[in-house]
Amino acid sequence: MKGPRNIVLTGASGGLGLALAHELAAPERRLLLLGRDRERLARAAALVRARGGEAETACLCLTDAAALAERLQAFDSEAPVDLLIANAGVKTGNDGGVEPSGQADRILDVNLGGTIRAVEALLPAMRARGHGTLAIVGSLAGISPHADLLSYSATKAGLHAYATALRRTLRGSGLRVVTIIPGFIRTPMTNRQLGPTPMCVSPDRAARIIAKGLARGRSTIAFPKALIFAAWLGERLPAPIADAIMARFRARILPDADEARSAQE
Repeated sequence: MKGPRNIVLTGASGGLGLALAHELAAPERRLLLLGRDRERLARAAALVRARGGEAETACLCLTDAAALAERLQAFDSEAPVDLLIANAGVKTGNDGGVEPSGQADRILDVNLGGTIRAVEALLPAMRARGHGTLAIVGSLAGISPHADLLSYSATKAGLHAYATALRRTLRGSGLRVVTIIPGFIRTPMTNRQLGPTPMCVSPDRAARIIAKGLARGRSTIAFPKALIFAAWLGERLPAPIADAIMARFRARILPDADEARSAQE
């Protein structure tokens, strides 16, 4: 079959991750789906199997470095990974620049730290084989930081920089590093953002765009193109003008009940 045979997908239990699991599923293709909700992971696995693919699940948190590395490396030893999509992430807001106690640490640990840990767990074996793709999901907020998403914007900008640095580090190794930069996707995470979400696309459409970009060998998959370009251009304006434009897109971010509960555990 064409394309990757063995895929690891983090954040597979909902939203974009669930749509990617469905889009990438195919006969003779094996997916390891990671997430924190066992029931949602089972649903994702069922979608993969319904399309003829093989699916395994791992219900764990990306902050558990030892458990993450053990599970990824065990899968890789049985099914040499040729595509990692580091998609997992959390989004929360702030109140006038102040986030609830521990929130910023958790977002940094999951969004940025979790992605780096997933890459580092698989990279030595993938590099030894000399082929494969590491796809890192960033965000529009990494290009144009959002006033209501302080630590989230910081982690996504950090992921863009990490992906770029990793691509340059692995140049000539046979591995490909892809930066995925989506705009607004119609997911529960986006639904908690009470404010403008221009050019919002469905998870299924986003997954198709990403799958097509991966198949075509893109180094960057950014969409919708008009929104991404406008954000990039806006950040090159003088700061007072850019800030005034972004003020029109202020939004209140409703708390995530799952994140609030996990932060208290």
